[in-house]
Amino acid sequence: MKMSFRFTLMALATLLAVALLAGCAGNAAPEVAEAPAAEANVIKQIKDAGVIRIAVPEDTPLFGIVGADGTHEGYDVDVARLLAEDMGVELELVPVTSANRIPYLTSGKVDLVISSMGIKPERAEVINFSNAYAPFFWAVFAPADIDVTSVEDAFAYTVGAPMGTLEEIAYSDAAGADATNIQRFDDQATTVQAFLTGQVDLIVTGNAIAAGIIADHPEMNVETKFVLQQSPCHVGVRRGDDGLLTWVNAFIYSHTLNGDLDQFSTKWFGEPLPDFPNY
Repeated sequence: MKMSFRFTLMALATLLAVALLAGCAGNAAPEVAEAPAAEANVIKQIKDAGVIRIAVPEDTPLFGIVGADGTHEGYDVDVARLLAEDMGVELELVPVTSANRIPYLTSGKVDLVISSMGIKPERAEVINFSNAYAPFFWAVFAPADIDVTSVEDAFAYTVGAPMGTLEEIAYSDAAGADATNIQRFDDQATTVQAFLTGQVDLIVTGNAIAAGIIADHPEMNVETKFVLQQSPCHVGVRRGDDGLLTWVNAFIYSHTLNGDLDQFSTKWFGEPLPDFPNY
């Protein structure tokens, strides 16, 4: 009787050990597991629909405008097209303004926002942002033969800036209240004209405006002298679409590595991508 009871206990222990081993083996994750259903849902919805809706600008030179033939063109448009191609779906471009691009995303009118949008804390309270994909910065520009690498160097020259703009404020703050070499103009166009006609030696502006000058006036050999402030652009992703955010970051990473985004930057802004700060 005792032997029978001991045998029964040993048999149960053996069965329990086998069950535990089987359970551990059954729970082992495969090398490439499927994404959790909640994360994969939005990507699956996009692929099932066969189209991704991306908000782009149509009134921001170099980033997004409507060309003479009526089609959208610009850096952001090129990125949107490449993204849709990688995802294997058709692209629906949705023109937006600075004011409505976030509401379009949060309301579900678009799946992503690729519209020269920088990160601000108040925006991050509403939507998520990808890693940086496009350059935007305020800097001092001048012909290559002018040797300037700092605000102190610029004191020897006349600097033009559009009055009251963020770039003018950034330069004025860096130069200090005693700087007398700054000429402030009423608007961006007047500032550019003053630079082109030699009224000022250096111009303070954004890289998009400078790219237009570089493209239209190659004889001036204009280049970036020093950057005042970086404000790179990020893709806007709806809160909760974590799987899509991960996918977009992988897209940006891979096309930074293979040089595609660098080619877009050189095509539209006349310069390769800068080193972006981490986000």
